[in-house]
Amino acid sequence: MKDFAAIDFETANNQPTSVCSVGVVIVKNNEFVDSFYSLIQPEPNYYLYWNTRVHGITQEDTEDAPVFPYVWEKIEPLIEGLPLVAHNSPFDEGCLKAVMRCYQMEYPDYQLYCTCRASRRHFGNQLPNHQLHTVAEACGYHLVNHHHALADAEACAWIAREIL
Repeated sequence: MKDFAAIDFETANNQPTSVCSVGVVIVKNNEFVDSFYSLIQPEPNYYLYWNTRVHGITQEDTEDAPVFPYVWEKIEPLIEGLPLVAHNSPFDEGCLKAVMRCYQMEYPDYQLYCTCRASRRHFGNQLPNHQLHTVAEACGYHLVNHHHALADAEACAWIAREIL
Protein backbone atom coordinates (compact mmCIF):
# COMPACT_ATOMS: atom_id res chain seq x y z
CA MET A 1 0.00 0.00 0.00
CA LYS A 2 1.52 3.30 -1.12
CA ASP A 3 -1.33 5.75 -0.44
CA PHE A 4 -3.18 5.86 2.89
CA ALA A 5 -3.97 7.91 5.97
CA ALA A 6 -2.82 6.71 9.40
CA ILE A 7 -5.11 7.84 12.21
CA ASP A 8 -5.00 7.71 15.99
CA PHE A 9 -7.43 8.85 18.68
CA GLU A 10 -6.96 9.41 22.38
CA THR A 11 -10.00 9.37 24.67
CA ALA A 12 -10.86 11.24 27.85
CA ASN A 13 -12.76 8.39 29.50
CA ASN A 14 -14.03 4.92 28.70
CA GLN A 15 -16.76 6.18 26.36
CA PRO A 16 -15.76 5.76 22.69
CA THR A 17 -17.32 9.15 21.92
CA SER A 18 -14.88 10.91 24.27
CA VAL A 19 -12.14 11.54 21.72
CA CYS A 20 -9.94 14.31 23.10
CA SER A 21 -7.23 14.32 20.44
CA VAL A 22 -6.62 13.05 16.94
CA GLY A 23 -3.52 12.62 14.84
CA VAL A 24 -3.52 11.93 11.10
CA VAL A 25 -0.57 11.27 8.79
CA ILE A 26 -1.08 11.25 5.03
CA VAL A 27 1.15 8.99 2.94
CA LYS A 28 1.13 9.21 -0.85
CA ASN A 29 3.41 7.24 -3.10
CA ASN A 30 5.10 5.91 0.07
CA GLU A 31 6.06 9.47 1.17
CA PHE A 32 4.83 11.31 4.25
CA VAL A 33 3.14 14.32 2.63
CA ASP A 34 0.92 15.85 5.30
CA SER A 35 -0.13 15.58 8.91
CA PHE A 36 -2.80 16.98 11.19
CA TYR A 37 -3.21 17.14 14.95
CA SER A 38 -5.88 18.65 17.12
CA LEU A 39 -7.18 18.56 20.63
CA ILE A 40 -10.94 17.95 20.77
CA GLN A 41 -13.51 18.77 23.41
CA PRO A 42 -14.68 15.28 24.39
CA GLU A 43 -18.27 14.09 24.65
CA PRO A 44 -19.03 13.37 27.44
CA ASN A 45 -16.69 16.06 28.72
CA TYR A 46 -14.96 14.52 31.70
CA TYR A 47 -11.58 12.86 32.17
CA LEU A 48 -10.76 9.68 34.00
CA TYR A 49 -7.54 9.60 35.95
CA TRP A 50 -6.31 6.52 34.06
CA ASN A 51 -6.84 8.06 30.64
CA THR A 52 -5.02 11.25 31.61
CA ARG A 53 -2.24 9.13 33.09
CA VAL A 54 -1.78 7.44 29.70
CA HIS A 55 -1.82 10.48 27.38
CA GLY A 56 -1.38 13.44 29.72
CA ILE A 57 -4.34 15.41 28.36
CA THR A 58 -6.54 17.12 30.95
CA GLN A 59 -9.88 18.90 30.94
CA GLU A 60 -8.03 22.22 31.10
CA ASP A 61 -6.18 21.31 27.89
CA THR A 62 -9.40 20.83 25.92
CA GLU A 63 -11.48 23.53 27.60
CA ASP A 64 -11.31 25.78 24.53
CA ALA A 65 -10.80 23.00 21.96
CA PRO A 66 -13.29 22.59 19.11
CA VAL A 67 -15.90 19.84 19.19
CA PHE A 68 -15.44 16.86 16.89
CA PRO A 69 -17.49 18.00 13.84
CA TYR A 70 -15.31 21.10 13.42
CA VAL A 71 -12.13 19.06 13.65
CA TRP A 72 -13.46 16.44 11.21
CA GLU A 73 -14.23 19.19 8.66
CA LYS A 74 -10.46 19.75 8.45
CA ILE A 75 -9.55 16.04 8.35
CA GLU A 76 -12.11 14.87 5.82
CA PRO A 77 -10.55 16.56 2.75
CA LEU A 78 -7.10 15.25 3.73
CA ILE A 79 -8.22 11.62 3.83
CA GLU A 80 -10.67 11.67 0.94
CA GLY A 81 -10.32 8.57 -1.22
CA LEU A 82 -7.63 7.06 1.01
CA PRO A 83 -7.83 3.87 3.02
CA LEU A 84 -7.32 4.40 6.75
CA VAL A 85 -4.71 2.62 8.84
CA ALA A 86 -4.68 2.35 12.62
CA HIS A 87 -2.86 0.26 15.19
CA ASN A 88 -5.58 -1.77 16.92
CA SER A 89 -8.09 -0.47 14.40
CA PRO A 90 -11.19 -1.77 16.24
CA PHE A 91 -10.53 0.88 18.92
CA ASP A 92 -10.02 3.79 16.50
CA GLU A 93 -12.82 2.73 14.17
CA GLY A 94 -15.11 2.28 17.18
CA CYS A 95 -14.29 5.80 18.37
CA LEU A 96 -14.82 7.28 14.91
CA LYS A 97 -18.17 5.55 14.40
CA ALA A 98 -19.37 6.38 17.92
CA VAL A 99 -18.44 10.07 17.81
CA MET A 100 -19.96 10.46 14.35
CA ARG A 101 -23.15 8.81 15.58
CA CYS A 102 -23.10 11.09 18.65
CA TYR A 103 -23.02 14.20 16.45
CA GLN A 104 -25.44 12.70 13.91
CA MET A 105 -22.82 12.67 11.18
CA GLU A 106 -22.89 10.17 8.35
CA TYR A 107 -20.10 7.60 8.58
CA PRO A 108 -18.61 6.91 5.14
CA ASP A 109 -17.58 3.30 4.78
CA TYR A 110 -13.88 3.85 5.21
CA GLN A 111 -11.63 0.99 4.23
CA LEU A 112 -9.64 0.40 7.41
CA TYR A 113 -6.49 -1.67 7.92
CA CYS A 114 -5.01 -2.71 11.23
CA THR A 115 -1.24 -2.63 11.69
CA CYS A 116 -1.56 -4.67 14.90
CA ARG A 117 -3.21 -7.55 13.02
CA ALA A 118 -0.71 -7.11 10.19
CA SER A 119 2.11 -7.32 12.72
CA ARG A 120 0.80 -10.61 14.10
CA ARG A 121 0.74 -12.04 10.58
CA HIS A 122 4.11 -10.58 9.59
CA PHE A 123 6.16 -11.11 12.76
CA GLY A 124 4.27 -13.95 14.46
CA ASN A 125 6.11 -14.96 17.64
CA GLN A 126 9.29 -13.04 16.77
CA LEU A 127 8.20 -10.10 18.94
CA PRO A 128 7.47 -10.14 22.69
CA ASN A 129 4.15 -8.35 21.96
CA HIS A 130 2.47 -6.44 19.17
CA GLN A 131 2.07 -3.10 20.94
CA LEU A 132 2.62 -0.01 18.82
CA HIS A 133 6.03 0.91 20.22
CA THR A 134 7.31 -2.68 19.93
CA VAL A 135 6.18 -3.09 16.33
CA ALA A 136 7.43 0.36 15.36
CA GLU A 137 10.88 -0.48 16.76
CA ALA A 138 10.89 -3.78 14.83
CA CYS A 139 10.15 -1.77 11.68
CA GLY A 140 13.04 0.62 12.32
CA TYR A 141 11.07 3.50 13.84
CA HIS A 142 11.80 4.74 17.37
CA LEU A 143 8.51 6.00 18.81
CA VAL A 144 9.01 9.04 21.01
CA ASN A 145 6.07 10.59 22.87
CA HIS A 146 3.94 7.43 22.82
CA HIS A 147 0.20 8.15 23.33
CA HIS A 148 0.40 11.53 21.66
CA ALA A 149 -2.08 11.03 18.81
CA LEU A 150 0.18 12.47 16.10
CA ALA A 151 3.26 10.55 17.28
CA ASP A 152 1.23 7.34 17.34
CA ALA A 153 -0.19 8.03 13.86
CA GLU A 154 3.37 8.58 12.56
CA ALA A 155 4.50 5.28 14.05
CA CYS A 156 1.48 3.54 12.57
CA ALA A 157 2.20 5.05 9.15
CA TRP A 158 5.81 3.86 9.37
CA ILE A 159 4.66 0.33 10.23
CA ALA A 160 2.11 0.35 7.41
CA ARG A 161 4.78 1.36 4.88
CA GLU A 162 6.97 -1.50 6.05
CA ILE A 163 4.54 -4.42 6.39
CA LEU A 164 1.26 -3.66 4.59
